[in-house]
Amino acid sequence: MSVTSIFITGVGGQGIILASELLSDVALCAGFDVKKSEVHGMAQRGGSVVSAVKFGEKVYSPLVSPGEADVLLAFEPLEALRTLHYAKPDGKVIVNSRPTVPATVASGADTYPRNIFEKIKDEVPDVLIIDGVSLAKKAGTVRAVNVVLLGALSNFLPFSDDDWSEAIQARIPAKFLESNLNAFQSGKNAG
Repeated sequence: MSVTSIFITGVGGQGIILASELLSDVALCAGFDVKKSEVHGMAQRGGSVVSAVKFGEKVYSPLVSPGEADVLLAFEPLEALRTLHYAKPDGKVIVNSRPTVPATVASGADTYPRNIFEKIKDEVPDVLIIDGVSLAKKAGTVRAVNVVLLGALSNFLPFSDDDWSEAIQARIPAKFLESNLNAFQSGKNAG
């Protein structure tokens, strides 16, 4: 089997690191070699956060080069556009439809770009847009957008629902477990 590369992007506070840990756990549980990397320098100030997860028979590097990601999993539309060059032209983009407005836009110093989804589809035609916020709220917590998006991603990866459930149960505190399992299923159904 070849190596599968997933590039995860968003802004601080969206759960990108937890999502990459869950994905890594699932791949390990399924018996794959897994490597993970992350960059989250300005995350506390709403800055960009990226993580890469690669799995396969043998993975030699955790880094995903531009044009190498089989899937770009984006928790924020502008971050999807900003990191789109990491996706393969024939890859898949899964993106949360709700923007997180940067401080410069909130202050009026800048404007949020228009037509982001059209620009993404011009580069990578296979795009799945999900309103992760609404699905997470319906599942019981708006903080589970990351798990909603993992649910959507699960439709395109070779892992069983049991593997996903086991990973979620191992990482999510008991008081948030039910809503996160519901969020995962909502994302899976939407994907």
